[in-house]
Amino acid sequence: MSRPLLYSGVLSLSLLLAGCALPIDSTDSHPVLGADEFTLRMDQLEADLAARCELQQVALSDHSRRQEVLVADVREVGSLLRHLRADVERLERVESEPLVITQECVADELGLANKEVVGRSEWIGLPDVGTYLKARIDSGANTSSLSAQDITRFERDGANWVRFRLGLTQDDVVVDDVREEWIEAPVERRVRIVQASGEESRPVVSLMMTLGPIRESVEFTLNDRTHLNYPVLLGRRFLMDIAVIDVAETYLHERPEFPGGRPADEAAMDEDDRDDEER
Repeated sequence: MSRPLLYSGVLSLSLLLAGCALPIDSTDSHPVLGADEFTLRMDQLEADLAARCELQQVALSDHSRRQEVLVADVREVGSLLRHLRADVERLERVESEPLVITQECVADELGLANKEVVGRSEWIGLPDVGTYLKARIDSGANTSSLSAQDITRFERDGANWVRFRLGLTQDDVVVDDVREEWIEAPVERRVRIVQASGEESRPVVSLMMTLGPIRESVEFTLNDRTHLNYPVLLGRRFLMDIAVIDVAETYLHERPEFPGGRPADEAAMDEDDRDDEER
């Protein structure tokens, strides 16, 4: 069907409907549109309708975009609420349950996991000498000290050596066979000690020492400690990198056993805890 005929049909139908709705007044005159004017009017109506449809489509697209943003915001809020609820539940569990901090975790954080714990007093062993002795652990002292008497300097193969006996009293617990034995060792160095009575130079020797699972070569200054309660003092140079002190404990490690000495299970009878001060 051609476009003019379609327009004519629409016009006729409109006039017919108008005639049904309104009374016919033969006295009124109605302008009659020509074919060109009608075509122009229809083109204008079609253009207006297309423009309105385009505006409506733009508005619909904008509405869809806003709806998508709103849905994303709602999902984000829901995720935040779920995380917040989980945090609240976790906090409630923490408040209701006792906080347990294991010693291993603390040791790891402080870098102490690979260090041996020792008490403020311990049994040590001197394998090269063949005896055990009581030792006081003192981080305030730099170098360890061993009680010695009759210290005699001599030279061997061009090197400085010392010969000495252990400085012990009758109260000191030791393998009796070594009380009067001479011990010889090369001098590693000498240290200068300043005291109220004046300056003193002491030799330093290196002896193998055991303390529980620890087996190390330890430097000892040699001096007479018979006026003190412990024949051995272990200082910072020994503790460094291998041990830490638990000052609330004593004799955490078993007494080593040597030929001629008493068994380790009898060590408790010989253990006491006194400050390393004059007897």
